[in-house]
Amino acid sequence: MNATTTTTTTTTATTYAPRPITPTALKQLRITDDAGRPCAPYVDSEGGDPLRCCLRPVAPGEHIALVSYAPLRRWATETGATPGAYDEQGPVFIHAEDCEGPAPGRGEYPFARPGALRTLRRYNAEGHIIGGRLMEIPDPATEGFDAALAEAFADPEVTLVHVRAVEYGCFHFEVRRP
Repeated sequence: MNATTTTTTTTTATTYAPRPITPTALKQLRITDDAGRPCAPYVDSEGGDPLRCCLRPVAPGEHIALVSYAPLRRWATETGATPGAYDEQGPVFIHAEDCEGPAPGRGEYPFARPGALRTLRRYNAEGHIIGGRLMEIPDPATEGFDAALAEAFADPEVTLVHVRAVEYGCFHFEVRRP
């Protein structure tokens, strides 16, 4: 996916494009997740958790599901890579039914609360981890993510970066080489 150039009046545009879980993967996850478990939708009365289908927080009262997702495995299937032991899966929140995905022209990195800790894992074309970086999200967050991703993609071997929460290890979003 190419870098975004859209700006809004409230945020600075991102240099790199955060990618949600694809519609094809979501359709499959809403039946059976990547750990082989059936999807178990529920109504979230509190909200606030990060949705990986549309890259925004859950609103109270939304119908969602917590599923196991293997982002590197799905990317490898798409690209022909062979991540081997680097394949991992973990919990993500998604809408229980189809959604419209991220709002167009949003121009910001999702789930970018200043002070939160993220790890940015770097992968090569074979799907092997070739580095990573711990980042405390600064204020402004966009500039911090742009710098960390520019550092990652300065290595010509880096094809893909996964952004994960340190606290729970949850996958937040993916960025591919522009």
